[in-house]
Amino acid sequence: MFTPDVTETTRRLLETCRALGLRIATAESCTGGLIAGALTAIPGSSDVVERGFVTYSNEAKTEMLGVPAELIARKGAVSMEVALAMIEGALRHAPADLVVAVTGVAGPGGGSEAKPVGLVHIAVARRGGARLHEGCRFGDIGRDEVREATVRKAIEMMARVVG
Repeated sequence: MFTPDVTETTRRLLETCRALGLRIATAESCTGGLIAGALTAIPGSSDVVERGFVTYSNEAKTEMLGVPAELIARKGAVSMEVALAMIEGALRHAPADLVVAVTGVAGPGGGSEAKPVGLVHIAVARRGGARLHEGCRFGDIGRDEVREATVRKAIEMMARVVG
């Protein structure tokens, strides 16, 4: 399902979180649950993975995570600000220590000059600790490829935050 390097990075992330007693929650838009899927594809992940929020629509971001509708209207769903609001919402709505949020344009349509296909904002937070954001421009490489690249980058960023 996932490439061997993503699987290995995910396995190491889960081992680190297990050793540190950390629980994970995901808040996903453009990946539609693929990050949670990568995490739970590893046997034994149930003692680390707490929950996943699939917030594909703007309404879901507001209702499930508390992302202000005004923020989405002003900045757009695909923005650093919304990704950061998604991690804060996940921390408020889940008993998790490590959260990741992704929002982007997977394509093939939906892009614009300002927010082209392949633009994804990824945010990671550790409760009471580091916040990390990256705006990734994967390019118009294909829907599946954008989503796979997002999963890879999100897992890498989570590993970076937990050390």
